[in-house]
Amino acid sequence: MPTIPAFADVTTSDSALRRFLHGLPGVDAVGLEARAAALGTRSVKTSAKAYAIDLAISMIDLTTLEGADTPGKVRSLAAKAVNPDPTDRTTPMTAAVCVYPDMVATAKAGLNGADVKVASVATAFPAGRAALPVKLADTRDAVAAGADEIDMVIDRGAFLAGRYLETYELIKAVKEACVRPDGTAARLKVIFETGELSTYDNIRRASWIGMLAGADFIKTSTGKVGVNATPANTLLMLEAVRDFKAQTGIQIGVKPAGGIRTTKDAIKFLVLVNETAGEAWLTNEWFRFGASSLLNDLLMQRQKLNTGRYSGPDYVTVD
Repeated sequence: MPTIPAFADVTTSDSALRRFLHGLPGVDAVGLEARAAALGTRSVKTSAKAYAIDLAISMIDLTTLEGADTPGKVRSLAAKAVNPDPTDRTTPMTAAVCVYPDMVATAKAGLNGADVKVASVATAFPAGRAALPVKLADTRDAVAAGADEIDMVIDRGAFLAGRYLETYELIKAVKEACVRPDGTAARLKVIFETGELSTYDNIRRASWIGMLAGADFIKTSTGKVGVNATPANTLLMLEAVRDFKAQTGIQIGVKPAGGIRTTKDAIKFLVLVNETAGEAWLTNEWFRFGASSLLNDLLMQRQKLNTGRYSGPDYVTVD
């Protein structure tokens, strides 16, 4: 991604980037959490709920990121992404299947040409503790195997130590590694691991670094730490992408991941999107849920709305 003219001077040096990031308005933590909580109380009526459930299903990155992942499990997950509810073919497909790089080809084959993306974590996920050449090789391997999207992790140690330009340059390098020989590119999601960034001010600064460096999405978490996506940290990131678009005309997506397990949770996040960034983000091109168990609850609630009966967890497949 070329340098954004409005911010060309910001990334010329570590000191310039530091001045810009520390010049961003401080986050009112009490106000942020109060607004997130207030938006979470909005009631959603039956017809709107049915729409919201289908929208949430279509926004899921159906994920398995375990050391025990097998080709069979990944093929099963791909089948579920294409046909989440075999009893109701009107159920939307999920946005993507998210796997480790060595499972990308298996996921791609399992999707059999369906309009579902394959996302792959990379850059020594989840800790990001590896040398730059290793991180770039990890990314290139996933892209070469057919990944449509790359979910990278920043070096939280570098960021928390104040090495902002190093963090920026890492994201830029990974962005370049996402480009295929034919000139097309995998979309890049940048994971901050907000639970490790300690403060809302740090989350705002990380968001701006990611956007300036060319992220297509900014993402809260790996799902591998104690605190993952919350309404407050997602609201803050939505404000960041809204403000970035207002200043540059460039739209960036947001992906909360980890800890979103129920339909009620998902709808709260959709309200946050609508009320903060706006309707333009209410599509899986610009908003995703990083989740696995969430899909099952959405399917059960969808069945209840359609049939009047609550089928229970035994009627949906186990991921």
